[in-house]
Amino acid sequence: MNDRNIQRRHLLRAALAGAGVQAFAPLAVPSVFAGTAHAASQTDDDRILVVVELAGGNDGLNTIVPYTDDAYYRLRPNLAIKANKLRKIDDRFGLNPGMAGVERIWKDGQLAIVHGCGYDNPSFSHFTSMAYWHTAAPNSGDDFGWYGRLADSIAPKPLPNFLINVDTTQSLAVRSRIHTPVVFDDPDKFRRNAYLQERELLDQPDGAHEVNAARRYLDGVAKSARDASSLVREAWAKYKSPVDYGINPLGLNKVAACIAAGLPTRLYYTGYRNNAFDTHVQQADLHQRLLTYTSDALLGFLRDMERLGQSDRVVLMAFSEFGRRVPENTSLGTDHGTAGPMFFAGKSVKGGHYGTHPSLTKLDGGDNLIHTSDFRRGYATAIDGWLRVPGNRVLKGEFQGFPVFG
Repeated sequence: MNDRNIQRRHLLRAALAGAGVQAFAPLAVPSVFAGTAHAASQTDDDRILVVVELAGGNDGLNTIVPYTDDAYYRLRPNLAIKANKLRKIDDRFGLNPGMAGVERIWKDGQLAIVHGCGYDNPSFSHFTSMAYWHTAAPNSGDDFGWYGRLADSIAPKPLPNFLINVDTTQSLAVRSRIHTPVVFDDPDKFRRNAYLQERELLDQPDGAHEVNAARRYLDGVAKSARDASSLVREAWAKYKSPVDYGINPLGLNKVAACIAAGLPTRLYYTGYRNNAFDTHVQQADLHQRLLTYTSDALLGFLRDMERLGQSDRVVLMAFSEFGRRVPENTSLGTDHGTAGPMFFAGKSVKGGHYGTHPSLTKLDGGDNLIHTSDFRRGYATAIDGWLRVPGNRVLKGEFQGFPVFG
């Protein structure tokens, strides 16, 4: 291969990365993006799972507040939320005051709260803990994510547009052996953020290059990227909704656009960025705002699914890589902790509490909650219970889900 071909190949890979197509994609990539939106008829079901990542370490104790527990108020003399300020959901727990939308979902019987989710020997590093959650394999160094393995398990052969990650960069969670996720942030600019020289290469007609295996592969991926970006841009352009998602839709409006357009995507992944929930300093107001954004976006999305006639097909799952320490710190914030809640929301969800809330008096040596539910039980709930796929193949072990779906 001469220097000119090498340069072209390098530029194509760079352009594809700018288009949201990862350079490490397997050789089956072209077929992943080719074609038009259609039903994934190869599967037995068409249920959709949407994962929302609350990056940064959400403070579960100030999200689902155990307002009858004296230890909560003793350990958080400034940050504890008074009982009369909470959105009480029963005689033990109340929602953060900012969570009006989630309160509505709870009252509709469509919110499941899984308490105390974590793992043994917890890490307090964002990077490490998120890697554990992304791979569902703590301390394994696994190269592929649990969501990617789930896609491979549902569809052992590549299907067009099967997995979408709404973000500026691909999450480890969606990395797959078989599928290459469609990764985008701004649908209007999807594929357009490559350099001009790279874009010219992408836009060259088929057969414009020397014929060899590597060239054909890259040409195929380039064409497939164009097809995928065209579908996403068209879906977004046609999407019009009267539903209010609040100030920060968390990409859920983009998910709704893809569903409305009939894309065959079964798995969506979105959420916060830049460790938004890392509330070390002056937590109270910031945390409440974040929960308001989250709550409004979740409710807006579910209402949009109902408007579109898709609410029977779609379930939301939300999590954070860890909770916060039980005692407040001297900066009126909280530091990295361990266990926290997971959430499931949707018409098919059997609302209520699942698992056991961790004790606030029996803490570990670092004043942290001792987890009561392995987080992979939450994943198993979505995999086995909702998508009806054997979870042991995805999670590399047996984890019993919760009866969230009956």
